[in-house]
Amino acid sequence: MTTGSLGLRSSGSYGSLQQHQIQNGSLSLPIQTTPPLSSRKPPKMLKEKERLFHWICKFAPRKKVGMLLLCLVSAAVFGWVLYLGKGEDALETIVQNINIQSGSIPGQKNTSETFSYQVRELEGSANATLAPPPPPAPPAFFTGYTLPPGNPCESFTLPPPPADKKRTGPRPCPVCYLPLEDAIALMPNAPSFSPVRNLEYIHEENLSKSEFGGSEFGGYPSLRQRNDSYDIRESMSVHCGFVRGVKPGHQTGFDIDDSDLLEMETCQGVVVASAIFGAFDLIRQPQNISEYSQKNVCFHMFVDEETEAFLRNSSELDHNKKVGLWRIILVHNLPYSDPRRNGKVPKLLLHRLFPNARYSLWVDAKLELVVDPIQILERFLWRKNASFAISRHYKRFDVFEEAEANKAAGKYDNASIDFQIEFYKNEGLTPYSVAKLPITSDVPEGCVIVREHIPISNLFTCLWFNEVDRFTSRDQISFSTVRDKIRSKTNYTINMFLDCERRNFVVQGYHRDLLEHWSAPAPPDGVHPPPPVTVMDESPNKTYPGLSAGSDLSSNPMKRDPTRRGKDRRSKRHRKVSKDVNTK
Repeated sequence: MTTGSLGLRSSGSYGSLQQHQIQNGSLSLPIQTTPPLSSRKPPKMLKEKERLFHWICKFAPRKKVGMLLLCLVSAAVFGWVLYLGKGEDALETIVQNINIQSGSIPGQKNTSETFSYQVRELEGSANATLAPPPPPAPPAFFTGYTLPPGNPCESFTLPPPPADKKRTGPRPCPVCYLPLEDAIALMPNAPSFSPVRNLEYIHEENLSKSEFGGSEFGGYPSLRQRNDSYDIRESMSVHCGFVRGVKPGHQTGFDIDDSDLLEMETCQGVVVASAIFGAFDLIRQPQNISEYSQKNVCFHMFVDEETEAFLRNSSELDHNKKVGLWRIILVHNLPYSDPRRNGKVPKLLLHRLFPNARYSLWVDAKLELVVDPIQILERFLWRKNASFAISRHYKRFDVFEEAEANKAAGKYDNASIDFQIEFYKNEGLTPYSVAKLPITSDVPEGCVIVREHIPISNLFTCLWFNEVDRFTSRDQISFSTVRDKIRSKTNYTINMFLDCERRNFVVQGYHRDLLEHWSAPAPPDGVHPPPPVTVMDESPNKTYPGLSAGSDLSSNPMKRDPTRRGKDRRSKRHRKVSKDVNTK
């Protein structure tokens, strides 16, 4: 028997085997394994069967031998039937498996091209199985975007300031905001890149003060720990307030009720926050807030017990702990005796109080928000591909000048300010100059902070708070030191936008004591929302809220006396008239 009759390939390709089978009028299986043993027997076995047959015929007439042979024959037939059935099932299974693997359909003949395609497909799948798995995709980060050509904000430039000799103080300037729908569509789906991947916060119960400054709330970090915190690494552990207790706001100092903590944990998108301690300010309601932001943005106002009592007595606080859009968060066990220093806790540590929030907008209580927060985030963070934005001071750019201004205004103890400046000078602080460009200023106007909650920006505010905790509470003095130390180790940058742009989306008011002092005649200018300022956008007639051109608010309203100027004029005129009469 030849290999051709067995359907085996002796030489040639798969295609030559196929052609040989077609010429014989029968089609064998595309791939065939060892043929069934039960279908064909070698000639030697046939001869043994003939000898056995003669032996049976010789001894079969004997009674006992015949019965024995009959039983053996019956058993052999039964086993043979079982063997044949098992072999047919196995053969059918093999045929089905080969048909499935080769993609053929039972009863359908395969052509040479189909057979070759099936072979190539099997070879390709085998190679794919042997190929190493691809490396995991790198984590996606937000890398910014560019506005489409023709967008009015793409070519928007600030117009020259109005020529008004009577008004020389700070004023707002136009800002090109995108429409709310466009700003929402551009909200990033991934966080910005951070050189710090894992940031943990130090927790200690047994505290001891070994060096100057600090507090129990801050954990008394040593100078060695302070220096180590500026060594930027992928994984870091730093002091960041709330050193004691299980979690921020729970037996840590700056304690918050559990119901309020649960409410704060549900904020997973954008949070707008402010604080009033010591009933120092009045609550100002945000204006021009869209329905989208009213439903999706958290507005939280932190107050102490004194401020909460004032709100209840004035019937402003309802049963839902809300005053307008603001959700009131009552704080117990304040860590500091100075209300201004207590205000730095929510101002700089919002990422610890709102662990699930992606973005935050801090607004001092003396300010009134008049632009939708989503538009602010788009303009100052997403469009600039920044994770931290703060306005520069409208007048001062140098830390040394800022320190002298604070001393002149009596903002803090002069000796403490001098000690802080001298400490920073020994670390390398120099006056601001053009050599620091592209840094445009060393002094921020810290009443508004716009930021994304990622590890690097969280680290920045932690270290900034540690400086405020150790030295004076004047955060403008310590800002540039923290920024420059982090910048020297990474390429982290901060968007310091113009102060006039800040004044476009917040309106500065007066503190409560001045408002009560002036409440008898009439409310002072600047307390109520001003008319909108026209801003170039998709249409020339589109307007955005801002400050009216006639408003006049100085950076230090406590020094202004609105009636003194008129008195001086009347008294001067009176003296002149009296002098003329006496001359005559």
